[in-house]
Amino acid sequence: MLKHLALKHLVLKHLVLKNLALKNFALKHRMLKRFAVSFTAAMALLGTSLAMAEERPAPFDAPEDVTIALIRYISTGDFFQAYLSGVEAQAAALGVNLRVLDSRQDAALQADMVDQAIALGVDGIIIQHGLPESMKDAAQRAVEAGIDVVAFDVEVDNPAIPQVEQSDYLLGELVLNQALQDNGDSFTAGYVYVPGIAPLDRRNAAWEDFKEAHPGVTEAAVFGTLDNPIANSVANQARAVIQANPMIDVFFAPYNEFAAGVKIAVDEMGLGEDIAIYSADISTSDIAAMREPGSPWAATVATNPTVVGEVSVRTLALLMAGEEPSQQVIVPPTLITQDFLNDNAITNMETLGENMPQFSHAEVVLADWLTLPER
Repeated sequence: MLKHLALKHLVLKHLVLKNLALKNFALKHRMLKRFAVSFTAAMALLGTSLAMAEERPAPFDAPEDVTIALIRYISTGDFFQAYLSGVEAQAAALGVNLRVLDSRQDAALQADMVDQAIALGVDGIIIQHGLPESMKDAAQRAVEAGIDVVAFDVEVDNPAIPQVEQSDYLLGELVLNQALQDNGDSFTAGYVYVPGIAPLDRRNAAWEDFKEAHPGVTEAAVFGTLDNPIANSVANQARAVIQANPMIDVFFAPYNEFAAGVKIAVDEMGLGEDIAIYSADISTSDIAAMREPGSPWAATVATNPTVVGEVSVRTLALLMAGEEPSQQVIVPPTLITQDFLNDNAITNMETLGENMPQFSHAEVVLADWLTLPER
């Protein structure tokens, strides 16, 4: 009897151990299978990343050896600081070196800076604003030196150089249509304009067409300056213009520093309820100025200057990689009214982008290998 029980015990113990071994085997098998799946996925992801890195065209397969230069004509004002931030962000996303040369509205110095960049042996140049008469020859010298060049808002009249712009004619047209909607087709206007600057000249074309289409609109005065600080210099002119032309009820100031200057004069003269300002471009400080109680700044049309800076670098990158971008790269503008800012409690460029998705990113000049800045 005892032998029988002992034998039965041994059989049961064997079965238990065998079952446990089978369970352990199954568990290990599942773990190995999961590891194999995870390992395969990880290797696939790594392979994709390596493939993406390998697919980057020269010279961006070694971005640490690439240097680009931004040569600026105008740097005063929030728009140009935001533009610079975009250039810096996109250059960092690509991993290239960036040199910034600032001529501070000295046309001769800006041309010399192009020659400096050539001498430094940079791989690409972005020319930001400037005068055509000083930039055309300088830009051509860079092209002849084998350097890829992109122009932002400066007309260099060179088929080898893509032009990045904000569709300035449309920008002027959109804001003037808003002025018409707000004030009717009969008003007296003051106009802030400095000729010779490509974006201002294109916006001026929209103003000339607008006047011709609406004969009830009277242009009482034209004035403007780019003397630093621009807003304060324009404010001094605007005071004299308003005093000489008290019938003015609308100002077309198609650059935000111009509009800020006119606003200073209008506020100081206590005419905020009698005069409306329509402008181009925008910044966080402009948003605050437009939202002040009783502000005369009624509307602006703008692109996000940070986005324009990013697009400028991407255009240059495509050119350097031999992937020809369009000769004219357009960043579409957006109408922004004082009512919209107030109704949506917009306080800065970030909240503006959140409420206007089309303002925070431009679906232009993209490629699979072009890394975008983090958002």
